[in-house]
Amino acid sequence: MQNTTDFSSGSVKRHIIAQALPLTLAQAVQLLYNIVDRIYIGHLPVVGQTALTGLGITFPVIVLIAAFTQLVGVGGTPLFSMARGRRDEAEASAILGNAAALLMIASVGCFLVGYLFRRPILFAFGASEESYFYADQYLRVYLWGTAFSMLTTGLNGYINAQGFPKVGMATTLIGAVINIILDPILIFAMDMGVTGAALATVISQIIACVWVLVFLLGKKAIIPLRPDAVRLNLQRCKRMITLGIPGFVMQGTNSLVNIVCNNQLRLFGEAAMLGGGDLYIGVMTVLGSVRELLSLPVGGLANGSQPVIGFNYGAKEYARVKEGIRFAAILGAVYTLLAWAVVMLIPHQMIALFTDDAQSIQVGAKMLNIYFFGFVFMAFQFAGQSTFQGLGKAKQAVFFSLFRKAMIVVPLTLLLPRLGFGVEGVFLAEPISNAIGGLACFVTMWLTVYNKLDAPVKT
Repeated sequence: MQNTTDFSSGSVKRHIIAQALPLTLAQAVQLLYNIVDRIYIGHLPVVGQTALTGLGITFPVIVLIAAFTQLVGVGGTPLFSMARGRRDEAEASAILGNAAALLMIASVGCFLVGYLFRRPILFAFGASEESYFYADQYLRVYLWGTAFSMLTTGLNGYINAQGFPKVGMATTLIGAVINIILDPILIFAMDMGVTGAALATVISQIIACVWVLVFLLGKKAIIPLRPDAVRLNLQRCKRMITLGIPGFVMQGTNSLVNIVCNNQLRLFGEAAMLGGGDLYIGVMTVLGSVRELLSLPVGGLANGSQPVIGFNYGAKEYARVKEGIRFAAILGAVYTLLAWAVVMLIPHQMIALFTDDAQSIQVGAKMLNIYFFGFVFMAFQFAGQSTFQGLGKAKQAVFFSLFRKAMIVVPLTLLLPRLGFGVEGVFLAEPISNAIGGLACFVTMWLTVYNKLDAPVKT
């Protein structure tokens, strides 16, 4: 779908806010998918803390499934859009069918590997005997929804690419709302616990997938999904996977960070206190949830700025590009400073949203203050990356994402606990990486892009 808004006239700030608000809303709805599970499971009587830890152990598996969705599904969307732009509907239809075939094959592979080898995988990802019981309860049900999850996410982009953003938004809303409704019914009313949370997620994924397929197979789709087009073509597969690699690498890196953190928390948490491994992994699960919630507005702002600065760059309105970059960076910094202040003021209340366990709340509040120290630097990371992406410099955007996660967080997570910081070193790796990675990304963008906007930027 072509953007009919002329971002080269009117207020740059207003354009960015207008783009950021719906994006933030969409991300918030998507985030609720996972956050609600964590909140309900964390408040299970007696076993809530251990069950929450078990759910945290499954996150790397879920993220890896999302990574493969990016690799084989999302990579085809720009090829589909370009084919439509050339009025080559036959090629667009073939790309859509190829994407569906790849997603189905990849989902079968992910399911079989995850289901058959879930015990060694979960222990490799940081499980103990106690937390494995709950991790296995969740994962062995969740994995049955792999095909539905991958098809929903991987094919929904083709709905948006045909000019139906409301239908694409409804896909996310339907899944999230059904999951939110079913969670308390299955977890508490039907006394299914962790299994109920997983089942609620699978049911919501199935219904969302049916919604996507009904639309793409129906008459309203401009380029429908034709069953005879659902087959593999080597050249199309290669092009789609090539474009999907950046998303796969970024998601895969997230999984790697989570795995390393879990194992370090298991090792040094047990050294800190009996049963501390499970306790600290559960705390990290909560902190990750809080970070995702608080990062939503600044992430939405960064994403909302991309089409505005990109449009103005294409129109050679470089002063407006600079204004957009400055506005996104300053507003993001102000917001993250306020969010940081809130975390410092009410850490116990924020942890209590996810658990009733007194020890978890006490330890979690302390670690929250460490983990969120210097949260403002996240604004600079988002501002730098969104500028690179908005101007078509995807390689730089991917590099600085990997730089912060793989080159800073992972080594620090392995090193700091051994330098005398103990289990607190795992939590300390995040703020240090935010400062180094965020500043490196923003300063590089400022020197190589912002200061050279009087002339065309090389891509």
